[in-house]
Amino acid sequence: MILEKLSNAFGVSSVEDDVRKIIVEAVKDSADSWRVDTMGNLFVTRNHRIETGETPLKVMIAAHMDEVGFMISEVKSNGLLKFKAVGGFDRRILLGKTVVVGQNRMPGVISLKPVHLLKRGERDQVGSIDSMSIDIGATGDSNGKVKAGDFATFATQFAYMGNRPDETSPHEGLVKGKAFDDRAGCAVLIELLKGDYPVDIVGVFTVQEEIGLRGARVAAYAVDPDVAFVLECTAADDLPGFDDTTDEGFPRLGDGPAITVMDRSFIADRRLVDHLIATAEAESLPYQFKRPGIGGTDAGAVHKTREGVASVVVSVPARYIHAPAAVLDLTDFWNTVKLLTAALKKLPLKES
Repeated sequence: MILEKLSNAFGVSSVEDDVRKIIVEAVKDSADSWRVDTMGNLFVTRNHRIETGETPLKVMIAAHMDEVGFMISEVKSNGLLKFKAVGGFDRRILLGKTVVVGQNRMPGVISLKPVHLLKRGERDQVGSIDSMSIDIGATGDSNGKVKAGDFATFATQFAYMGNRPDETSPHEGLVKGKAFDDRAGCAVLIELLKGDYPVDIVGVFTVQEEIGLRGARVAAYAVDPDVAFVLECTAADDLPGFDDTTDEGFPRLGDGPAITVMDRSFIADRRLVDHLIATAEAESLPYQFKRPGIGGTDAGAVHKTREGVASVVVSVPARYIHAPAAVLDLTDFWNTVKLLTAALKKLPLKES
């Protein structure tokens, strides 16, 4: 599955090269053309193949390649590496986690003073990132294998949870891995680029979303689309302790793709939201909504481009995003592909 390759790839914001190479290999046979811009955004064009007699819409579909991670800020004389966060983190999840560092993919562990050596007042506090280090087992200055400015990310490998899907149910089951935000969206876009539509598709695999929607801003200006769909992976809240009979805990794994009505970066175009809902109901596909007002996506930059772009976000829900390992339900992934495929085929014609 392409999601496995994408999840395992090293691609912290601004160093998405390995991810981009995997995507190019996956889409080159479906693309009418592809190119990479100065920032590293990958543009993949698939022109309309269903004739309607009308001028086709130009539809931008975006998914970001980058993942949260770390930048090495200092190599200490004892070999420990000081680092800064690239993207948003909950510091509580970092201690003792394995990482890979730099171009040589050096294995390391995020370290902090052990609980046995903490003073009483320190035991209930979470250490700051500045108090943490990455230990790569060096006894000196890392022997030049790592330098300030190198990047690091979690060493997590993709895996199936429980039984691996078999030939009778290849699209079912739970998987775990890093960087599902937003390699899940990238994998959905790869699948969409295989389809035939009455619209011109420009799939954009963007860079640097996690540090300010930077790639999407210039990409949307270049594409100048009529409509934009942004594909994401959003936080599922169906965690232990939630009561399923209450309104707490949404989106949930297994309840289908999550449609965004509003987040911190934009308010979705209501026409596109209604179109997605109508399509899901016509196709008997499950759907749900992302909790309003939470997070931000590339749509926050895309919808403000030029004179404005009608935009909407559709996400695959996953537990524990921005952490060493997230958990995703493959039925949600494939239902997202089905929903977007049908929605693209049913888009209204371009107004004259």
